[in-house]
Amino acid sequence: MTDLSFIRNFAIIAHIDHGKSTLADRLIQYCGGLTEREMTEQVLDNMDIEKERGITIKAQTVRLTYKADDGKTYQINLVDTPGHVDFAYEVSRSLAACEGSILVVDASQGVEAQTLANVYQAINANHEIVPVLNKIDLPAAEPERVRQQIEDVIGLDASNAVLASAKSGIGIKEVLEAIVTRLPPPKGETASPLKALLVDSWYDAYLGVVILVRIKDGSIKKGTKIQFMSSGTVYPVERVGVFTPKRLEIGELRAGELGFITAGIKAVADCSVGDTITDEANPAPEPLPGFKPSIPVVWCGLFPVDAAQFEVLRESLARLRLNDASFHFTMESSAALGFGFRCGFLGLLHMEIIQERLEREFNLDLITTAPSVVYRIHTTSGEIEEMHNPADMPEVTRIARIEEPWVKATVLVPDEYLGTILKLCNDRRGQQIDLTYVGNRAMVVYHLPLNEIVFDFYDRLKSLSRGYASFDYEVGDYRESDLVKVTILVNGDLVDALSFMAHRSQAENRGRQICERLKDLIPRHLFKIPIQAAIGGKVIARETINALRKDVTAKCYGGDISRKKKLLDKQKEGKKRMRQFGKVEIPQSAFINALRMSDD
Repeated sequence: MTDLSFIRNFAIIAHIDHGKSTLADRLIQYCGGLTEREMTEQVLDNMDIEKERGITIKAQTVRLTYKADDGKTYQINLVDTPGHVDFAYEVSRSLAACEGSILVVDASQGVEAQTLANVYQAINANHEIVPVLNKIDLPAAEPERVRQQIEDVIGLDASNAVLASAKSGIGIKEVLEAIVTRLPPPKGETASPLKALLVDSWYDAYLGVVILVRIKDGSIKKGTKIQFMSSGTVYPVERVGVFTPKRLEIGELRAGELGFITAGIKAVADCSVGDTITDEANPAPEPLPGFKPSIPVVWCGLFPVDAAQFEVLRESLARLRLNDASFHFTMESSAALGFGFRCGFLGLLHMEIIQERLEREFNLDLITTAPSVVYRIHTTSGEIEEMHNPADMPEVTRIARIEEPWVKATVLVPDEYLGTILKLCNDRRGQQIDLTYVGNRAMVVYHLPLNEIVFDFYDRLKSLSRGYASFDYEVGDYRESDLVKVTILVNGDLVDALSFMAHRSQAENRGRQICERLKDLIPRHLFKIPIQAAIGGKVIARETINALRKDVTAKCYGGDISRKKKLLDKQKEGKKRMRQFGKVEIPQSAFINALRMSDD
């Protein structure tokens, strides 16, 4: 049994591409977790998407054994956490499983927005934080400037920051020594009733659901009947083990340790991240604090391009849900797109990842409707309704007021692009809270409506700042806004899939944009096609696609003008009749391109 004073549990915090996964690889290699042959790039990132994009989506744990300079052998548990804001709740639970963090900052890039968000989470979790300046062997590295930046922006003492280069293997021993000497050991009583934090879970085809746990008090072994405190469900434990990073079964997990358990659970939805696990026979009096169920923030419709693939899409979504309990879906139908699903996600990155996995892993061709957020509608009868889909908006006479979610956004941007970024935030109805300078970079904090970010805010931010701006947000409260539903009519018929919510001040602009786009995308027919954007019964924008016409006057050589007029009037009458009965075929490609709302 390992004494608690020889255990260290820590997480690595970093902005995207600052070398978090590479540092984790080096620590595993140094501690002999894997042989040279077993070693791959980004050991802890299992999915291809994680490796390609350089992001972590699922939390992973690794137990390492390290013989320190003081001659003692320590058990080090690394929790590799996601870094993106969409997974902020999972990050908070991963940090709750540790006592300390390593803050990795790229010595050439400096502090970025995502670094800040996660560092503040670690500080709130009362973590001891060790700064590590990575990539010091790059020609552009400025360790002294970045050290100063950490002190100015975050307020952490960085005078004894560890200098390292994970790629070259420089400073890895120093990082391990800092973990052992500067991070505190865990606290816990093995004799107390079992209290374990559920850090993450995923589905394994052979084992069922695998659960990552951090034992706070008590111990857990094969045969223990565990109970989930939020749902009250009971399961007998079948396996107890740790990742080294290979899966290794052990007899027992005790207070202070991290590891995994399996208990024949069939669906990840039964294992909520942040839940407390206790012993059914001797339960803990109260659960660990901080648990909350996952709530989708962004919703969109997913429809198969080929209607025959609907059942395949249903099965694919059900299989993805086995691995990701934070993703929700319900069936919906659209007059324009047929049968599909309304899906809820934690954020835009989460939406992109699910979509990409559906297309890659299940070979599906999908149409995604424009993403929308969850609006709260206060009706005149005093009820509150949640609206995920603009098509479900109740009658205007029933609505007392509409509230939309707002976020607190932090943008770090080089000086020369500050003006354009401030204009972008103001155009998106932003309210500036703070503006501070760190060397030649500005840190801007804004309150923004989530609806304005969902469309294409991130793309615009990156293009306006040439990729130098970093952006992070946290979802805040709901506020009342003057919102309207904009509907799109093609030849007088409502196209439900293109309806969207917008602020009254921007509805006309957005409506005109989508009408112009559809005019280019819908092929010409034998009759005139009006495309209109309307709020209720009032048309706010219109474009017309001209009819394809046969040259009926071609056979008139000279003669009286009235002969030509008579033929043209006859043609006009025919076109008018045709328009009354004609159906406009909107190709799927037009939907896909029209729904890519972006400011051109």
